[in-house]
Amino acid sequence: MTVKIRDVTLVPEGDGVDVKRLFPLNGFMNFDPFVLWDHFDIGPGRGFPDHPHRGFEAITYMFKGGMNHKDNLGNESFVIPGGAQRFTAGKGLIHSEMPAEDNNSNGIQLWINLPKKLKQIAPSYQQVNESEFPVLEVEGGQVKVLVGENSPLKLNTDVIYQHVTLKNKSKYTVDIKPSMRGIIYLLKGELVIGKYNLKADQAMFIEDLFVLDISVKENSEFMLCFGVPHNEPIRQHGPFVD
Repeated sequence: MTVKIRDVTLVPEGDGVDVKRLFPLNGFMNFDPFVLWDHFDIGPGRGFPDHPHRGFEAITYMFKGGMNHKDNLGNESFVIPGGAQRFTAGKGLIHSEMPAEDNNSNGIQLWINLPKKLKQIAPSYQQVNESEFPVLEVEGGQVKVLVGENSPLKLNTDVIYQHVTLKNKSKYTVDIKPSMRGIIYLLKGELVIGKYNLKADQAMFIEDLFVLDISVKENSEFMLCFGVPHNEPIRQHGPFVD
């Protein structure tokens, strides 16, 4: 198992928004197939007005508040806590993401690279409500499957994406495809993975692993995200990934 632990970095983004960013950052630009990981907390009146994208897919998953999505394909929807939206930018789209007007909106946005052969596919949009995601009962907690087996949210890359909540002293084991590499992002609590401890606002980047064994030191909540790399250059230029 190859492991690297990184702290989040506070970065200004959008219209008056500071996000907790894992990447891209100087010295750590991406983690193939993943292009960007931002944990945002947006106050009323701020957000991400109309802007273009191309060459990747993105998932926005909400913890609290809400996010209004509007794009030039004619889609308009409001994503509430526990729900998610996915857009495939493909050959290009223009959209806005503006938060709820009455309180802060908190969530994670993840960008996933599209392979070269799919860069010019037609853009598309999908919204999935909380009740549509499968939830697995495990020792000491539960696992919400955002992307993976039986989830309606679909990507063009082989990805496992889970929101995991576990009680103190419980354990969680995940079988990982040999071709995958991944991220454990801790929202709260403390985890032990192998000889490593992970604390809130830290992420563990993992490669060369077949079985992931996680032990919980205190009540914890985390995101687990693994994907198969495309092994192609990721050329990000602001909102574009060519």
